[in-house]
Amino acid sequence: MVVALLTASAWVASAQIDDKNTVTPQINLTQTDESSATAEPVVAEPILSSSPEQLWDEANRYYIDGQMASAVKCYEQIIAEGYTSPKLWYNAANAHFKMGSLGRAILYYNRALEGTHASEDVLYNLAIAEAQTKDRIAVVPEFFLVRWMRAVRDVMSCTAWSVLSLVLFGVMLVFLLLFLLPQRLAVRKTGFYGMVVAMLLFVLTTAMAVSERNEMLTRDGAIVMSSAISVKSSPDRSATDIFVLHEGTKVRITGEMDGWSEIVIADGKKGWTESRNIEKI
Repeated sequence: MVVALLTASAWVASAQIDDKNTVTPQINLTQTDESSATAEPVVAEPILSSSPEQLWDEANRYYIDGQMASAVKCYEQIIAEGYTSPKLWYNAANAHFKMGSLGRAILYYNRALEGTHASEDVLYNLAIAEAQTKDRIAVVPEFFLVRWMRAVRDVMSCTAWSVLSLVLFGVMLVFLLLFLLPQRLAVRKTGFYGMVVAMLLFVLTTAMAVSERNEMLTRDGAIVMSSAISVKSSPDRSATDIFVLHEGTKVRITGEMDGWSEIVIADGKKGWTESRNIEKI
């Protein structure tokens, strides 16, 4: 794992896009294995810079100068080399948005969102980009208990929930000893009820940690990258068209088969599309 520390950021400077963050923070770009790099580079011409630091500086200079095509090439070359960072995704998304690449801008805003824990700036720009998509899909209301549990889970990270569950497991063992060892009935009752409460809290916190981890590892979200796609009733080009989706629409992948993906949209409609039409977040 190679970590490169870069020291400039070409934050957004448009009347439509949030420009509160015209700053130069230090950021970390992390290089991943080639197999884990999911972005498809759009570099049309070779860039001579030999290091991601130089590419980053070039990209930011191009962005500030308004040369978005060159900025996009630099950002995409960094991504193609396997480097990731919330600010890299964010800057690349801004450049793509200004270039009119709505699908890739929304894709990168979503990736930046995963790395910044619902950053207000990313959410703001994502909302602006999504407002320009053609599809208006009614979202199926989520059951209030599920929504409440997700809100509670998001209060802490997976690591924090795991640590808390281990602490509660230790507390449960202490109360178990209080129940088994003392002779006094009052102490044993305290141990029993304390053990039951600690056990319930341990199960709850463990479930929160597992749920958070599963969501982190499950990459089923995707963005429509083609200008328009026909969603089929089955994974076959001759199958019946069910509905049409346009660039930038977010979908959830529920299955894959021989170059086809089964997708579900926000209103619950389901169908099949060729995997090349979408890209995973």
